[in-house]
Amino acid sequence: MTRPRRSLLFMPGSNARALEKARTLAVDGIILDLEDSVAPDAKAVAREQIAKAVAAKGFGKREVLIRINALDSPWWVDDIGMAGKAQPDGILVPKISTVADLNAVADRLSDINAPASIRVWAMIETARAVLDADKLAAASKDSETRLAGFVFGPNDIARETRIRMKPGRAAMIPMITHCILATRAHGLEILDGPYSDISNVDGFAEECAQGRDLGFDGKTLIHPSHIDACNAIFTPPEAEVTEARKIIAAFQLPENASRGAIQLDGRMVERLHAEMAKRTIAIADAIAAMGH
Repeated sequence: MTRPRRSLLFMPGSNARALEKARTLAVDGIILDLEDSVAPDAKAVAREQIAKAVAAKGFGKREVLIRINALDSPWWVDDIGMAGKAQPDGILVPKISTVADLNAVADRLSDINAPASIRVWAMIETARAVLDADKLAAASKDSETRLAGFVFGPNDIARETRIRMKPGRAAMIPMITHCILATRAHGLEILDGPYSDISNVDGFAEECAQGRDLGFDGKTLIHPSHIDACNAIFTPPEAEVTEARKIIAAFQLPENASRGAIQLDGRMVERLHAEMAKRTIAIADAIAAMGH
């Protein structure tokens, strides 16, 4: 099933009002957070509130993920235990660095008999994770890992590597491209990390467009004011969708059924363009089905 992931918004699990508001926002997904946005003394309350929110449902077609705490924290086991019972669409695991980390998560999910429908998303936030992105992505071939994709974490990577974060992210592009290649080589999804300067509307739009052009499937967000711009930028343009439908229709003509390439409006179009067109149409149709 093709699922749009243009925008996934982090919502603090300790804020009951925010969890309620999440059901009304025009996002493709919600990330109910137990990690960075929740103080240590609020972890238990946040865990309880997220469990109730997920059990109550009402999120419509929005994808629902729970971000647990990191594996080196004292909270992650209880977080996974709650998630296994609450049954979100997936769990987002911060600071995954090795295949052993993925296996630890998989083993815990297996121990609690968590439904197979709960997928795992790995946050790529360390130098080791970037270097071993292909190994991590390849682990998805073992269905026990439940790995669905990566979420790129630019801020933690910048801190660990001492990269200076500047507009355009020039120093980080090789890392981004490396991670995108790893996911595509193994049939996974990948989302860009959040943009921290909430009030910089132009800067946010530029980073969204850059991420789209680099190959990200969407972007994680930390503020609702970013939703509309993010959705617009990651939505295939109407002209692109129209062209995609034209390409598919052309290859479906009886006279083109066995051809590897055809002429369309004076240019050569190959089967690979038809495959790209199918994805464009699938994404556009899935976005339309979201109803926002």
